[in-house]
Amino acid sequence: MANTHDLQEYLSFAIALAKEAGKMIKDATETRMSGAGSQVVMKYDNPTDLVTETDQAVEKYIKQRLSQTYPEHRFIGEETMAEGVEAEFTEEPTWIVDPIDGTTNFVHGHPFVAVSIGLTIAKEPVVGVVYCPLFNELYSAAKGHGAFLNESKRLPLYQPSPPPLGDLSQCLVATEAGSDRSPEVFGKKMNLIHTLLKQKEQNGKQAHSIRCTGSAAINMCSVAKGVVDVYWEVGCWEWDVCAAIVIVRESGGIVVTGSHIADPSPVNLFSRKYLTIRAAQDEDSQLKVAEQMWSIIPEIDAPRKAVPGGFEA
Repeated sequence: MANTHDLQEYLSFAIALAKEAGKMIKDATETRMSGAGSQVVMKYDNPTDLVTETDQAVEKYIKQRLSQTYPEHRFIGEETMAEGVEAEFTEEPTWIVDPIDGTTNFVHGHPFVAVSIGLTIAKEPVVGVVYCPLFNELYSAAKGHGAFLNESKRLPLYQPSPPPLGDLSQCLVATEAGSDRSPEVFGKKMNLIHTLLKQKEQNGKQAHSIRCTGSAAINMCSVAKGVVDVYWEVGCWEWDVCAAIVIVRESGGIVVTGSHIADPSPVNLFSRKYLTIRAAQDEDSQLKVAEQMWSIIPEIDAPRKAVPGGFEA
């Protein structure tokens, strides 16, 4: 594990890099608004999974800056993986990056877009930066040093202590439709939303409501802020969540499996199934809400290639 000085150095570098990447995203957004935007293509022939030239340019820039500054570090990026590069997860410092989390929002000019830069050491997420350039909101954290909004406001926003976390029926829950619209995946997600919202008399959980930003990183940072109680998603990737996992944990929240099989241990970064619960006054109340979620989460397949050292397919 890196010492405290190293983590602070890595965090400062990631913050500066996220701001640089954020300017690229903001400039590209303004260009798109003027009618001269970058080309949009489908990934894997899926019309709901999009990538733009800006995604690719931002990741290339981030990767280049990282390799120049930390040539001995490893790199896992969304667009790099999409090009067929095989990932391997080791004990070495590894930067895990999503150049634009919320590409569909970016394509439509919807402002919920973020650059996500996470760092793992000894296979543990230890530094995370999520920057939303169109809102000028920067979330950052390093293990053992707390989580912050715009480098000064400690998270969660509720200080000195978060409000009590009660029953799931008192929660605001974030989730997403995701890019897999096959009946066996999409239908199960919609059924879960129905169960969350239905009245208890109809065997529902009667949660306060559902929120969708279109960005896993922003959803998780909303949990870190304390303005969303629960975030559940199946189908996103390690680059979507790595940075935000650090931010949530340093805010006092937990990130556990989003599978139908209950497991209170820290989530496997590569599992593609995530359940995030905000900070509370005690861990028992967090796990109570997690148990309520696990009791209604259906079995949903989220296939992926094996990641040597990280995940067995």
